[in-house]
Amino acid sequence: MTDLGERMHALVRRLYPLCRSITGDGVRETLAVVGEQLPLTVHEVPTGTRVLDWTVPREWNIRDAYVADATGRRVVDFRESNLHVVGYSVPVHTRMPLTELRRHLHTLPDQPDLVPYRTSYYAPTWGFCLAQSTLDALPDGEYEVFIDATLADGSLTYAEHVVPGQVEDEVLVSCHVCHPSLANDNLAGIAVAVQLALSLENPYHTYRFVFAPGTIGAITWLARNRGRIERVRHGVVLACAGDRGSLTYKQSRRGDAPVDRVFRHVLAGRPHEIRAFSPYGYDERQYCSPGFDLGVGSLTRTPYAGYPEYHTSGDDPDFVTGESMVDTLRVLQEAFAVLDRDRAYVNLSPYGEPQLGRRGLYDSLGGRSDAHDAQLAMLWVLNLSDGTHSLLDVAERAGLPFGAVATAADALRDAGLLKEA
Repeated sequence: MTDLGERMHALVRRLYPLCRSITGDGVRETLAVVGEQLPLTVHEVPTGTRVLDWTVPREWNIRDAYVADATGRRVVDFRESNLHVVGYSVPVHTRMPLTELRRHLHTLPDQPDLVPYRTSYYAPTWGFCLAQSTLDALPDGEYEVFIDATLADGSLTYAEHVVPGQVEDEVLVSCHVCHPSLANDNLAGIAVAVQLALSLENPYHTYRFVFAPGTIGAITWLARNRGRIERVRHGVVLACAGDRGSLTYKQSRRGDAPVDRVFRHVLAGRPHEIRAFSPYGYDERQYCSPGFDLGVGSLTRTPYAGYPEYHTSGDDPDFVTGESMVDTLRVLQEAFAVLDRDRAYVNLSPYGEPQLGRRGLYDSLGGRSDAHDAQLAMLWVLNLSDGTHSLLDVAERAGLPFGAVATAADALRDAGLLKEA
């Protein structure tokens, strides 16, 4: 467990310095690193491509940027942190007094030692982000302003990793790759998604992992997959997966989708929060838009905007922990195990209780510490296996762990007492 957490934390640390945005080489570099651990299919969608009601924007790349004082000293330096430049800033090289420069500077007065994260994707402008304490220390005078960036026709980049299942019905796992140096939002989500994909072995459903820029990336994926969207039976958007807060599950637009019910079941008995859907947040709002209305929820620890470090330089690798990422991973694995295993059965001996002893089913429980629950699970499965109750129905009604109910169903099926509905 410690080793697994360290592997995820090491990936966060490695990805942290890369300057990501909704397009550009930072996204490609990020996907190249992920591709060292997972085979990826990388897609490049040209600038100007119509995607639903949107258009793929021009590609942004940046090489250097700074604000320098009269001595040439860089008082704000992109090389120290890529958060120092407003995302999608147009190129600029000029000199101006501090009074004029202030209009292009962004700070957090209530968090004076933190640098904010700001973007301007669709309104050409430029700007710098810095700590309020740094701004307060700047003397009046003239400053050199330099942003070596390009905003030109290119493409939007996203990637997919598919784990084939026994059926073509899919579970979608989506995380965004557009944020620069922000460890919890969303590098921890990327790290957890990678380990989740690596852990899947011969799953029932096909699992599709989408690594895409937020909003425009999910919209682009949906636009390019409209012809096969009906295969997506369940899904989760993964973000903020590594902070020390308890887990929060945000339900799909439907509110009663199978994935919603599964996460409510898996999270029961541990500190957590279940939130109703709202059209604000991460890319669940794209997958749950009314034209698609997919059964896709969102799993985070502390939700977006719910912690002081959110979208600031305080969201660094020290803010996330391997233990928290492992915990997030375990809950996802448990939830997907339920999704993969949940189905309805028919009792083939429905008239009275079948004799379990002569089939060796009671003997198989001898010496088990959970023998009572295992026996109870068999009786509940037999009683409710009328073709209309799923194993999750049984677990919830009986108040038993899903795993115990699924194990009982396997034993009863192998003994010839059950068949799938």
